[in-house]
Amino acid sequence: MEIRFIAGFAAITTDSSRDNNFFVNVLGLPLQAPESAPESDYVSSDDIPGAKHFGVWPLTDAAQSCFGSTTWPSTHPVPHATVEFEVDDVASAVKELVETGHELIHDTRTEPWGQVIARLQTADGLLIGVCFTPWLRED
Repeated sequence: MEIRFIAGFAAITTDSSRDNNFFVNVLGLPLQAPESAPESDYVSSDDIPGAKHFGVWPLTDAAQSCFGSTTWPSTHPVPHATVEFEVDDVASAVKELVETGHELIHDTRTEPWGQVIARLQTADGLLIGVCFTPWLRED
């Protein structure tokens, strides 16, 4: 599998108010809720030097995206962060991961925001995505 770049990194939080305050007001990062969901607790930016995308993702949203429920299942370690690796062909990357014995949280799918992604976890709980993110390719 050939990784093109890190498409995104997000801290995963169980306390959005506290962590959003830290990243925005203490560190001064230009994080905002998506224009399409201004009431969202998810905040992010594509304008931090050295990062394609950085966010603070509520655990409830991560659980919804991964498992279709707002509760993270006890069968998986609770993640504290996610990193997404950009590839040219997500299906091929998934095939390689499965053939080498890795279990997916979910197979390849297109998220509502247009990213094609499949996810798995490391033994310590880091949430990993292999993805194709069209708007990060439009340079």
